[in-house]
Amino acid sequence: MRNSGILMHISSLANDYGIGKLGKEAYGFVDFLVKSKQSCWQILPVSPTSYGDSPYQSFSIHAGNPYFIDFEALEDEGYLKAEEYKEINWGSDKTKVDYALIYEKTFEVLRIAHKRFRKKTEKGFRKFILMNLDWIYTYGLFMALKTANGGKAWYEWDDALKMRKQKALKSALKEYANDIDFWCFVQYKYYQQWDKLKKYANSNGIRIIGDIPIYVAYDSVEVWEQPELFYLDKEKKPIEVAGCPPDVFSQDGQLWGNPLYRWDYMEKKKYRWWVERIGAASKLYDTIRIDHFRGFESYYCIPYGAKNARKGQWRKGPDMKLFKEINKQLGSIDIIAEDLGFLTKKVTKMLDASGYPGMKVLEFAFGSGADNVYLPHNFKNSNSICYTGTHDNETIAGWIAGADKKTAKHCKDYLGVTKNADVPWAMIKLCWASVSQTAVTQMQDLLQLDNSARMNTPSTLGGNWQWRLESMDELTDALAKKLAELTQLYGRCKCGQPDEDKDEKEKEKKEKEKEKGSDKSSKDKAEKKDKD
Repeated sequence: MRNSGILMHISSLANDYGIGKLGKEAYGFVDFLVKSKQSCWQILPVSPTSYGDSPYQSFSIHAGNPYFIDFEALEDEGYLKAEEYKEINWGSDKTKVDYALIYEKTFEVLRIAHKRFRKKTEKGFRKFILMNLDWIYTYGLFMALKTANGGKAWYEWDDALKMRKQKALKSALKEYANDIDFWCFVQYKYYQQWDKLKKYANSNGIRIIGDIPIYVAYDSVEVWEQPELFYLDKEKKPIEVAGCPPDVFSQDGQLWGNPLYRWDYMEKKKYRWWVERIGAASKLYDTIRIDHFRGFESYYCIPYGAKNARKGQWRKGPDMKLFKEINKQLGSIDIIAEDLGFLTKKVTKMLDASGYPGMKVLEFAFGSGADNVYLPHNFKNSNSICYTGTHDNETIAGWIAGADKKTAKHCKDYLGVTKNADVPWAMIKLCWASVSQTAVTQMQDLLQLDNSARMNTPSTLGGNWQWRLESMDELTDALAKKLAELTQLYGRCKCGQPDEDKDEKEKEKKEKEKEKGSDKSSKDKAEKKDKD
């Protein structure tokens, strides 16, 4: 079925506490999606953010972001008093997340809640721990040690803890027992609130599209705990790291710095780590978007310590062997492949073999001619997700304002508009009109915001991942109505084909009447036979 949705991370929700949360504003956004006849809410990774505040660089693939825990819900449960969080200065600019301030204040509030929680531990807490034993205590210990070491990365800890010597770990478990319990409590409350929100969204016909990075951060519990899975030396230092080669957008390429996987070792273990990761994500989200999907076919390796990504080489990835194993062990999982970037015939072959829909980004479509693969008239079939732009792109208003004359003219000619101000909604309309099974636009583009609202500029540090709605009042009834009409016009909601629905109901009515007539006829014949 054709459908559509909005891309907006939880952090971008408006409230008085510095960053979006899993509270009433999140439920309000679901209500807006329903009102505008959408089917999907796409978010970015929800894992705890680390250096650079990027959701794609996290301390854990399993943990949820503590920043998103709703304080008001904790107050309702008796774990917080209003003045303990409402009287805190969470930042002067409601349109930007101040991550330094959030980091400083959030955990102070959560520790107050934890102290009260310990006095009357909920029954569900023990059940949560038992259901997540494979990661929760290790994560709790990791975060407790990180706190004790002033936030330093695990590879800067004392050698005994860095190398996970059993005697040192056993001692740490005793010494930091209370802090480990705190981090377990944080995850318990996060998941409790997440599950409640997801159920609300699903019950209202909204599917959650979640996002997982292909790589994990070097400073993560996964690398610390299972170094054998990654391309590290005996001292747990990366030998080579991930990134992208130079291209027209960046002459130095992109140096991500993530450790690379030992795919040969993972294959021997039947890709158990990846199967478990996808399995866990499939319980959290209705659809999983896997970032940098082409990296499974072949991936770019950069020597550790390099200042840029100019010197690197491509290596063969697991290709379809991984996804066949995932399908074998988990069955069919709803996955979106982020297939952007430099694509070879082999990458295209892998994507086709997987059956996963790829991405079509309209901001990439203009300026290079009528054969551009991102122009909707070149979409081969409906097995794709059409985006106006992604979190890594400029907003549409910002993009068209900075486009060269050739690109701008091509875009406006294609869209049938003459003014830059008309481009954002015309682009959304083109996205919704496309043959793609799903159409997605950013919240910033619905509001026609300029590049000051851009979510991320790749290969830059600072100023990213900060944009927020200033107020939930920006999600007006008029905006919902405008989007709903567009969604209905292009058949992306159940109400999109009213005539077909009506015909189907009429058909069902006639069938029932026919059955009744047949029953009546049989009854009359039987009565006549009895009389005779």
